[in-house]
Amino acid sequence: MSRKIHVIGAGLAGLAAALRLAPHGDDILMHEAAPQAGGRCRSYFDATLGMVIDNGNHLLLSGNHAARAFLREVGAESELVGPPSAVFHFMDLASGERWTLRPNDGPVPWWILMPSRRVPSTRLSDYLRPLALLRAAKGTPIGKAMDCSGLLYERLWHPFFLAALNTAPEEGESALAATLLRETLMKGGRACRPLVAAEGLSTAFIEPALKRLAAQKVAVRFKQRLMEFGFSAGNVSKLVFDDGMFEVGMEDRVVLAVPAPVAALLLPDILAPRAFRAIVNAHFKIMPPAGLPALTGVTNGLIEWLFAFPDRLSVTISGADRLLDVPREELAEKIWRDVAQVTEIAEPMPPWQIIREKRATFAATPEEEVRRPPTRTAFANLLLAGDWTATGLPATIEGAIRSGFRAADEILQPSGAAPQPMMSDVAAAER
Repeated sequence: MSRKIHVIGAGLAGLAAALRLAPHGDDILMHEAAPQAGGRCRSYFDATLGMVIDNGNHLLLSGNHAARAFLREVGAESELVGPPSAVFHFMDLASGERWTLRPNDGPVPWWILMPSRRVPSTRLSDYLRPLALLRAAKGTPIGKAMDCSGLLYERLWHPFFLAALNTAPEEGESALAATLLRETLMKGGRACRPLVAAEGLSTAFIEPALKRLAAQKVAVRFKQRLMEFGFSAGNVSKLVFDDGMFEVGMEDRVVLAVPAPVAALLLPDILAPRAFRAIVNAHFKIMPPAGLPALTGVTNGLIEWLFAFPDRLSVTISGADRLLDVPREELAEKIWRDVAQVTEIAEPMPPWQIIREKRATFAATPEEEVRRPPTRTAFANLLLAGDWTATGLPATIEGAIRSGFRAADEILQPSGAAPQPMMSDVAAAER
């Protein structure tokens, strides 16, 4: 008789766990509080614009091996599109200067020797500064590990780390930044080719995953919120939902793949991030001008990244807590001024939509990094997944998928290690 595996949450982490578990013969049941899957990684029809948009713009890199494995598993890797090599277009709104960053494919960075491939007016020594992050002790802020000043920092390192960490880079955890460097730029352009889901996040990730799971007889219960756990003898013994209860046997497994605040409510003793950072996304219903790059990085402006989709222009602003209280119309007008400058569009502001995510990601600071829990918990049959768990990466699509894969691997091939401590066991160390 097969055991039952409950996956709580149908975001990317939960979907990744279910996809990896599904071929192995267990009875898998997914539970999702929302009426749809995907969490922050999904598309929806926006009535204001009259079109399907993503609830947040997400950029992936060719070195995101877990995300690409996920897409291969569901037959949707072709949904990610991008240039054949690593190319990043930038514009400085203060000076009007434009340039293109072109890392070479291999790990030996000869591209920094060529002015036509690097940031204008920068020195070779400037590109070596981030190497200090590789030597920094865990818990060191980026601002204390490397010099966060100068033209190259303003035009490359700041945008790069801010986009990945969603936290002011100077405050960010050096270990997270070092991992990003090792997995992308230090591997060369083959690992940092920019990729976007041109037809939408749901088309690329969510719909194919649900179709694949349905074919493997994995059921998903939507609009089912987990209210509490029952425990017995060091195990989860029951799951109480708003519509009923499930008994959980000792051989059964539970993957809790919900946002950190939800997990903290369900498991009050769990160690979890408590500080978060906002992201603002803006969408404008207008066809991009001919020749506009699919992605443009912007410095010395309000906007940071401009995405050109076939039917709209979309903007992402990271670490955006300062913008949460700005009136929507005022914010849209400010964003459009930057967009118009980058695109050289002289038209009035087109129909728009602003999406503000107050707690988009955990704050990627040393203080919050130590609060990220491991996959295993103090309960033998309960595992955690989510981009906020200890993946070694910031809160990204790649991190979320890796966490789901890791939870599934723990179920399929348990490590046998002792259960990890809960908050009560580490509180003294934190103080």
